[in-house]
Amino acid sequence: MSTLLDIKSSVLRQVQVCPSFRRKTEQEPETTSTDSQEPPTGAWKPGDGVEFFAHMRLILKKGDGRQGLPCPEVLLRSGSPAPAEPVDPNRGLRALTQEEMEMLYEEALYTVLHRAGTMGPDQVDDEEVLLGYLQQVFGTSLEEHTQAIERVKKAKAPMYALKVSVMRAKNLLAKDPNGFSDPYCMLGILPATGAPQEPSGQKEQRFSFRKGSKRSGPLPAKYIQVTEVKSSTLNPVWKEHFLFEIEDVNTDQLHLDIWDHDDDVSLAEACRKLNEVIGLKGMSRYFKQIVKSARANGTAGPTEDHTDDFLGCLNIPIREVPVAGTDRWFKLEPRSSASRVQGDCHLVLKLITTQRDTAMSQRGRSGFLSYLLLLSRVLRFEHRVEEPNSSSWRGELSVAGTTILCLHGAQSNLSSLQLAVLHWQVSSRHHQTRTLDYGYLLGLLEDIQAHWEEAASLPQEQEESLADSFSAFSEFGLRLLRQLRDYFPATNSTAVYRLELLLKCLDKLQLFQPSFEICPFETELNMDIAAALKRGNREWYDQLLNTKSPREQPGPQRLTGLIELADIIYEDLQSCYGVYASLFHGILKVDFFTLTFRQLERLVAEEAWMLTEELSSKMNLEVASGLFELYLTLADTQRFWSCIPGRDSRSLALAGIHTPFLPAVKLWLQVLRDQAKWRLQGAVDVDTLEPVDAASKHSSSAATASLCLSHIQELWVRLAWPDLAQAQGLGTQLSQDMCEAALFYTELLRKKVDTQPGAAGEAVSEQLCVVLNNVELVRRASGQALRGLAWPEGAAGLEGVLPRPLLSCIQALDEDLKREAHTVTAHLTSKMVADIRKYIQHISLSPDSIQNDEAVAPLLKYLDEKLALLNASLVKENLSRVLEALWELLLQAILQALSANRDVSADFYGRFHFTLEALVSFFHAEGQGLPLESLRDGSYKRLEEELRLHKCSTRECIEQFYLDKLKQRSLEQNRFGRLSVRCHYEAAEQRLAVEVLHAADLLPLDANGLSDPFVIMELGPPHLFPLVRSQRTQVKARTLHPVYDELFHFSVPAEACRRRGACVLFTVMDHDWLSTNDFAGEAALGLGGISGIARPHVGGSVRAGQPITLHLRRPRAQVRSALRMLEGRNNKEAQEFVKKLKELEKCMEADP
Repeated sequence: MSTLLDIKSSVLRQVQVCPSFRRKTEQEPETTSTDSQEPPTGAWKPGDGVEFFAHMRLILKKGDGRQGLPCPEVLLRSGSPAPAEPVDPNRGLRALTQEEMEMLYEEALYTVLHRAGTMGPDQVDDEEVLLGYLQQVFGTSLEEHTQAIERVKKAKAPMYALKVSVMRAKNLLAKDPNGFSDPYCMLGILPATGAPQEPSGQKEQRFSFRKGSKRSGPLPAKYIQVTEVKSSTLNPVWKEHFLFEIEDVNTDQLHLDIWDHDDDVSLAEACRKLNEVIGLKGMSRYFKQIVKSARANGTAGPTEDHTDDFLGCLNIPIREVPVAGTDRWFKLEPRSSASRVQGDCHLVLKLITTQRDTAMSQRGRSGFLSYLLLLSRVLRFEHRVEEPNSSSWRGELSVAGTTILCLHGAQSNLSSLQLAVLHWQVSSRHHQTRTLDYGYLLGLLEDIQAHWEEAASLPQEQEESLADSFSAFSEFGLRLLRQLRDYFPATNSTAVYRLELLLKCLDKLQLFQPSFEICPFETELNMDIAAALKRGNREWYDQLLNTKSPREQPGPQRLTGLIELADIIYEDLQSCYGVYASLFHGILKVDFFTLTFRQLERLVAEEAWMLTEELSSKMNLEVASGLFELYLTLADTQRFWSCIPGRDSRSLALAGIHTPFLPAVKLWLQVLRDQAKWRLQGAVDVDTLEPVDAASKHSSSAATASLCLSHIQELWVRLAWPDLAQAQGLGTQLSQDMCEAALFYTELLRKKVDTQPGAAGEAVSEQLCVVLNNVELVRRASGQALRGLAWPEGAAGLEGVLPRPLLSCIQALDEDLKREAHTVTAHLTSKMVADIRKYIQHISLSPDSIQNDEAVAPLLKYLDEKLALLNASLVKENLSRVLEALWELLLQAILQALSANRDVSADFYGRFHFTLEALVSFFHAEGQGLPLESLRDGSYKRLEEELRLHKCSTRECIEQFYLDKLKQRSLEQNRFGRLSVRCHYEAAEQRLAVEVLHAADLLPLDANGLSDPFVIMELGPPHLFPLVRSQRTQVKARTLHPVYDELFHFSVPAEACRRRGACVLFTVMDHDWLSTNDFAGEAALGLGGISGIARPHVGGSVRAGQPITLHLRRPRAQVRSALRMLEGRNNKEAQEFVKKLKELEKCMEADP
């Protein structure tokens, strides 16, 4: 019993097959000829089918990556460097002449030698380092370099100017009663002679435009500019711009005052007049006018500080202005230590040159052009030195190069927009001669975009130059997109990222298109991109076709190349959808996938139509195999389109392409059927009928068979034939072929195991266990495979509902394989029959002195040992089959033992009853074995009844005989007819009244199709009614619906009617004049429940009671078992009861 307790719900650990097969329902008569079982030859080259199925696995593997829509994560497999893009030295800026080069060199040296302002921490402040860097960039000798420097030093120094932008102020003091101020700024340049003196008094004094002294003389301001007055605010916003000439960048300084305005005089007008006057005297006169315009604080003296109007000041030395300019907040300062100020002022300062003594300036070359040439020279030098063979360079210049460009840009007064434009123009041109990182180029375009709205429009010449650079770059980008697959392969994540950045660059170009007065593009750029993609698709396809399947080759040779071409196109479409489509649509709103799919699908469809037409007259097995493989790829292409929401494959050029492939598909499926049998034959031949490994319980041939079935089903799914009528025909034939192959395999197994020598005395054959597991594995694999062949039945076919031909095929094969499994199971358990009988005989011959458990122990030990072997060798389903077979063997063995021992002691039957219950517990194994319902069914019921009856007395057996009759239920209620009666007990007369009313639907037992029925009534059991004789009705001639209406009385005590088993038995007979009467049926009515016995009888006639309808039946086995039990007993009462029954039967047959 321990073995079964260890059995868990272990599921078949077989190959998990995916449905797909086919079988021919075998209706032909059985044959013994071995020739009819051999697979036919000639469908493919003869062999064991290994090569054929290996090729089929390659086809299936090809389809594994074609399920559903592709994901970018699956396609992007390589992070290696992107392929090199084409470069052309001629696409860069034109080469400079020697004279132009010398002029540019002079311009760069002039910029370094006359730099002004403060160098930043990330800039080079060493003049020798900067000059040495320029010598390397221009490649001059030391002598040439020294001479050039001397010439530049002799030139005039440039004229400097300071650009000042007064942007805003914040957190100023409130000077007005309303809690605000009306601030404005006065600013100007203090020359070196007006520099503040060292403090000599008790209070520190600072210069102020509105502070004067009678002894001081004219104002020391070169220029005075004033902003607008911003009323009632402490956080004014001005955004006003000024330009001041600088005489000495080392000593001059910028001075700015902020005042609170309190009268109606226009200070701005006064300042403008002041700046129109030449000479310090005129400036002093007009400045006095400005001073008068402000509130003078009563009669305060001229030297008194006007602290109530003053809001703060700034003094910024020109030499401290950064070279690149500055854009920052400055904290306001008091004009003396007694002043109280607060707040900050936001200024933008930039030091530029207005006159330069260089050849380029003298010839009218703008700073814009000179910067462009200098940047181009620096970029070529830096890229050549730093990254000669890489496309990942992002324009990172050396510190010296950045410093020189910063100096030149600032001195040339180039705006942020102009600098961004220049860097784009030079870098985009340089990219076409030596590849750069697209992220760097995209950043340059974003810089232009960031400054585009803020700056004034470019001069027309510069805008035209920018438009030309856009056109050149877009032309270069379109050329790359035409060869998209070469330069940006979808499997290379690095290349795809570069493509994404390129598309973003092209998208940026479109954003500038409406801003140009001179449009750089003749048409919309995205239209040009779509045209370039179409042209590139066609060029790629033509090149592929000429390489793989040139049209000058014969059709059969072209077929192989066209298969490869179709596969390449499918993979390309996957790349288009999974990688390229989202980039083009998300960035440029170009539907690249639809454009490409439509174009390539149409081209490959045209080739397929032409080739199938050419090969239709040359059909053979090789051509059929190639066409089958080609069709699978074309069908995958159609399904790919259909998988995308909103797409309909009926509009494709491939729609209807299946029609010319039908003959090839039919021929290939025939080859498949034959090769499957060859493959199974070869697998069984080499099978040693041993488990594949420790975890499996089947042999190698079963795994091969399951795999073959799985491959066939997968192939059918991939085929997905679109024509429903044709699909039904193909699927039906394929299912029949698969069933035939499965049965062919089981027959091969049976033959092989029959030829294997068995071990002498071996009760459990390991080979038979393996064969049984093989059959079960193939049964499950074939069932799954056949269900995978489902095809829709007509337009109204329901999804998930198997077609009727396929369902019939599945059911027939399942029954056949289950029969085969039961056959092997019977063969396996037959080796244990002799042992089981021996142990059952041991139980029957055990003396009464031995305890029941001791008598049963040898049998249970034997079963435990054998089931331990079976449990280790069989899968769960087969173990259940073997348990059921063993259970039936045990029941039959016990029944035989009982029939061989008659008239023995009650202990004998009690021992077997104990044995039966012990076996039930053993085989149930606390729910881990067979279910109790199946254990206690069938032969068990018969055996249990026999044991129970053997333990009963004779009278109990007789009572059981009648109880069994009462328990009988007609299996078919109308088969033997019905009998209507009324019955009650008359207590006053102590008699039982039985009225036979009529019968209906009796069996026709005569040749004329009718009967001559009569009814016999008897009370039983006889020992309850010993003096009562049977009675009968009249015979009703030639009818199946007799009407009797006869009343009978039986004088019996009421107490006898209440006893166990008391009943009246109605037997309907057919009267025959020339032969014995025929039995038509019987029915029993228990007396315990009739009126007068179960409840007192209420007054009224007998005929007033409700009639009872009894369904006639024939005696069942359990009734006859009690009779057989009585026949086997030798006591007088049993023999008399049997004799009386036989006499009654004779009376039934006699003439009434």
